[in-house]
Amino acid sequence: MSRLKPFLLGLLAAIILPVAASAQALPDLGGKTVVVVTENAYFPLQFVDAKTGQAVGWEYDAMAELAKRLNFKVEYQNISWDAMIQAVSDKQYDLGMTGITIKEERKEKVDFSDPYMKSEIFMLVRGDETRFTDAKSFAADEKLLVGAQAGTSPFYVAVYNVLDGNEANPRIKLMETFAATVEALKSGDVDLVLTDSAAGKFISDNSGGALKLIGEPLQAEEFGFIFPKGSDLIAPINAGIAALKADGTLDAITKKWFVDYKP
Repeated sequence: MSRLKPFLLGLLAAIILPVAASAQALPDLGGKTVVVVTENAYFPLQFVDAKTGQAVGWEYDAMAELAKRLNFKVEYQNISWDAMIQAVSDKQYDLGMTGITIKEERKEKVDFSDPYMKSEIFMLVRGDETRFTDAKSFAADEKLLVGAQAGTSPFYVAVYNVLDGNEANPRIKLMETFAATVEALKSGDVDLVLTDSAAGKFISDNSGGALKLIGEPLQAEEFGFIFPKGSDLIAPINAGIAALKADGTLDAITKKWFVDYKP
């Protein structure tokens, strides 16, 4: 518990302090249906539980609370990560959620909610890894490979913070999902996966010692929901996020999925 408690305190502190918001002040969306798209491949934010076959996770619980407090119904759809931002931009869906890092270049296509979580990018390796301890020592050994999902923050951190800035570097093995990169790491097909601290802590703690996090954080990032440009849902969702932060609901959801949950 000595390592778990500092992590939890750090993660809860990273959920940004809200402006004042009360349940009475929240907008009422009148029971409208909001179509939410996700990938279901980024545990513990959103994933399919192997025991139940149900889509669950931190973002599902947060969205359920937002729906209850803002009075809207959620219709979930699924899409691959590489198609999500464009699909939301094209107004195929009302809202996208899958641990999406808020980036200026993405704001050219979609609008973001206020941040609901802050995290950091770490190096995830096999439990017996001794060949490298940080980005510099990984980059120095040209035999070592990193697995990444194209277009994600871990991909760009691998390119620009770990390797040489070449997005076509053959040392980066592209895969369709984050889960696939983790499986490739376990099997020895790659030697490194980059992950945010939240998911990485969850994965390593539940790996039975097969995986571990190493080194210092390579980059800090904030997650937000995405919307078509100019969406009238942005202000209500932001008000809801502030309320969930203010009354400790997001802290409780974080504890449920990052501390108490056992796969």
